[in-house]
Amino acid sequence: MDSRAEIREFLSTRRAKITPEQAGLQRGGGRRRVPGLRREEVAVLAGVSTEWYVRLEKGHISGVSDEVLGAVARALQLDEAERLHLFDLARAAKPSRSPRRRTSPTVRPSVLRILESMTGTPAFVRNGRLDVLAINPLGRALYSPAFEDPARPANLARFCFLDPVSRDFYPDWNDVAHTTVALLRTEAGRDPYNRELTDLVGELATRSEQFRSRWAEHDVRLHQTGTKHFRHPVVGLLDVAFDAMPLPAREDQHLTMTCYTAEPGSPSEDALKLLASWAATPSPGQDTAAGEHAR
Repeated sequence: MDSRAEIREFLSTRRAKITPEQAGLQRGGGRRRVPGLRREEVAVLAGVSTEWYVRLEKGHISGVSDEVLGAVARALQLDEAERLHLFDLARAAKPSRSPRRRTSPTVRPSVLRILESMTGTPAFVRNGRLDVLAINPLGRALYSPAFEDPARPANLARFCFLDPVSRDFYPDWNDVAHTTVALLRTEAGRDPYNRELTDLVGELATRSEQFRSRWAEHDVRLHQTGTKHFRHPVVGLLDVAFDAMPLPAREDQHLTMTCYTAEPGSPSEDALKLLASWAATPSPGQDTAAGEHAR
C-alpha cells in the first residue's frame, strides 16, 4: 500500500463531501472549481497554515502530532470510523515500516465451543478481510449460498462481488456491497502490510467494476450492530439483528464474532427455526464449525 497516496486520496475525498455551509463558512461569490471545501478552508478550520495542510494532504505526515490530526478530523467532520482510519494511515506512513506479511489467524478451541453451543443463533468468526474462519451449523445453513464455492476459507467479499447468486441472496445488495468495501478499506488502513488482504483487493478490483468504483470512494465503517436482510433459497426472507464483537487475539489479528437474532414472534424467528431444523440434518460433507476452521 502506498501510504502517501492513501492519505492524499482519503483526505481529498473527505474534503469533497463537505459544503462550506455544512462547515459554517460563507460560500462567497463566484463559481467554485472544486466540490466541497478548498484546502485553505480546511486549514482555517483546523487552525493550521494552508502550506502545512497542503503538505499533509500530499501525504507528508512525518512528525504530525495526534492533536493536529484530531483538529483536521474535526475540521473535516469525520465520524468515528473515519477518524480511526486517518490515525491508522498516519501510523502506516511512519518511517519504520514492516514488510508485507502473510497472516495465519487461529480461532481458539474455546471460541469454537461457544459457536457450537449456540444452536438457535447463526454465528461465525471472520477476520478483517472477511474470510469465514469458523461457523456454527445454523450459520452455515444461513450462508449456504456463500459456501457453494469449494474454495476455503469462504470469503464474503468474493461472494458479494464475484458470485451472481449474491444479488438474490442480499435483497439490499447495493448496501451490502458498500459495507463490504468499507470494511475492507478499514482493515487496509489498520493492517496495510497484510499480503492476503492486498491480494484480495487486487483480485476484486481486477474482476469487478462494482468493487473498483466503490474502492475509489475511500469510505470506511465500523460494523458493530444493525439489521441484515437475506433472501434464503430454503426459508425465504429473513430480517435479523446482528451484533459483531471483536475477539481477543494476537496484535496482528483482527477477529470478529458475528451473531444474528430475530425479533421474538416474528416471521423471521419462524424462518430461523425452520432453518435450524434443516441444518440439524446436514448433507454428507457439510462443514461444521471446527471443520471449517481446520481447512
